[in-house]
Amino acid sequence: MVEFARYYINFIREFFANIGEFFKNLFGAFADLLFNGVINYFRNFINASSEFTLLDWVMAFIVILINVAFFTFIALKLYQLIRRYVKFSKAEIEKDELLEEITFLNQKTIELIDEKNKILALKVGGTSVGSESFEHGQDDEIKEDYLGPSRFVKLIQVDREYENTVTAIHMRDEDMISLKELVKRFINFSASKLGLFYDRKIISAFFSGMATSKTMILEGISGTGKTSLPYAMGKYFGRDSNIIAVQPSWRDRAEMVGYLNEFTKRFNETDFLKAMYETTYRDDVCFIVLDEMNLARVEYYFAEFLSLLEMPDPDVWWVDVVPDTQPGDPKNLKNGKILLPQNVWFVGTANKDDSTFTITDKVYDRATPIEINAKAAYIDAPQTEGVTISFDYLQELFRQAGHDHAMTLKALENLEKLDAFITTRFKVTFGNRIMKQIRAFVPVYIACGGSEYEALDYMVARKILRKFESLNLPFLQNEINELSSLLDRLFGRNVFVECQAYLSNIKKQF
Repeated sequence: MVEFARYYINFIREFFANIGEFFKNLFGAFADLLFNGVINYFRNFINASSEFTLLDWVMAFIVILINVAFFTFIALKLYQLIRRYVKFSKAEIEKDELLEEITFLNQKTIELIDEKNKILALKVGGTSVGSESFEHGQDDEIKEDYLGPSRFVKLIQVDREYENTVTAIHMRDEDMISLKELVKRFINFSASKLGLFYDRKIISAFFSGMATSKTMILEGISGTGKTSLPYAMGKYFGRDSNIIAVQPSWRDRAEMVGYLNEFTKRFNETDFLKAMYETTYRDDVCFIVLDEMNLARVEYYFAEFLSLLEMPDPDVWWVDVVPDTQPGDPKNLKNGKILLPQNVWFVGTANKDDSTFTITDKVYDRATPIEINAKAAYIDAPQTEGVTISFDYLQELFRQAGHDHAMTLKALENLEKLDAFITTRFKVTFGNRIMKQIRAFVPVYIACGGSEYEALDYMVARKILRKFESLNLPFLQNEINELSSLLDRLFGRNVFVECQAYLSNIKKQF
């Protein structure tokens, strides 16, 4: 054992001595290359240069200059490579650190979302965070409720707001008025209470549009009160209109209604969805305003609603929200769908300028367009209060107007003659949908204080003549002149004011 220990100690000494000799020789070689050798290089050059001629000195200068440039280039390249490597290594280290930090933050975010949903679930259940007891008599009811997190936060909030709330409308005797009085009272209300002025023709068209379609389009130049009209209507009926600003990025219904986030398993709720869901609790008149609706293509994001609202049976007005039903979903969400109530109207405002899209015939044909291109004159109206009217009462007024002021046989015959002429000469026809809308619009317009031909003039100008924009009008000058004469023969001179004004504007373009 002693001999082996002596051998092993000698082996270690010899091994480290060899390592030391290796580094000594290595450093010596570098010293000879970079220091000792340099001195010899200079000595040899000095000895040899004693016999140089002028030409030798020139050649020596050139060669030395080339060698210096070469070694400088090599040194710079080595420096760049080393620097790039160090920078790359540093970036990779920072990248790894950032990835670790992102992973940590994502984990914390998920934990916070879960914690938030648990708190909301506890609030929905009727208790508060940290509470260990319930009010007397509520224990059994709360046990039946779902206490887990809900994927709908805003809609659950609506459920809570309307819980144990009576939404039935109790009308007063002074609010049981006719459509004509309803129009007059609104004009005075908006002027006296809101400082907004509207003439009878626009307001009559608005109420008639409500009887015609669930979708209306207020179009015209900017600053004429398009958005303020549905706003004032909401105030008039005692319920604020929901104004939704349309974004240029809207491409489909998900931008408007919302979508289910597969990562968080939560539904991204929009203000439009909340406003639509809230109407399911209401019995009064509700307006949802799509402000500047043609900033995006209406037929993209609103197509489903246009088709749905055209169905004659309101019991099939189901709007798809999610594909299934889960515990904790809102009360009025059935099988992942919301039944759109009949007491809501969608009002879109549209400007006509270079920043907007053209509204297509598909949208116009299904909606009631109302053009507002000028502000109404000042009205010195008396102080007037709003009204409290239920949706059922308003519908009864529309139904009664259809019964009392149905279109006359002469008006229908003249309308058919006009349809035949326009179809033959311009290849544009009324169609069953537009005829149905005219039959609904005209009686209510008369009940609001207008005349039959005034209502027909309004609808023909905005439903039929508007389609002329897609025609090659410079080649239809004779047909347009004949149409103008036909309108005077059928309905009387200077009766169809809106249509004649539209045709006059067309003639100015020739």
